[in-house]
Amino acid sequence: QVQLVESGGGLVQAGGSLRLSCAASGRTSSTAFMGWFRQVPGKERDFVAGLSFNGGRTFYADSVKDRFTISRNNEKSALNLQMNNLKPEDTAVYYCAANPGGSTATIRFSGMYKYWGQGTQVTVSS
Repeated sequence: QVQLVESGGGLVQAGGSLRLSCAASGRTSSTAFMGWFRQVPGKERDFVAGLSFNGGRTFYADSVKDRFTISRNNEKSALNLQMNNLKPEDTAVYYCAANPGGSTATIRFSGMYKYWGQGTQVTVSS
């Protein structure tokens, strides 16, 4: 089993920045693929960003490209999401996700991920 705990959410004004972190514990060898998703009430959970174990290739939703940066520290079993130039439409609960395997074709699909954190709220005011 893998436990994921997110932190770093909060309230920020439009144009501001936040840094989300996700700490993985347990069987961290099962976190080869990791990603961030977000969800607003009444809507599906959407892909935000993802990467593979070595972090050599990253993937972003078009809506956050050039504003968000995903990274991982394998020594600390941590996943980060640096969010700059935040917009009100970025308001959501952000979830960290991990899976033992995957591919570049499936990294954007929430159904691929076996492990999920409890989520952290990000609110961007206009």
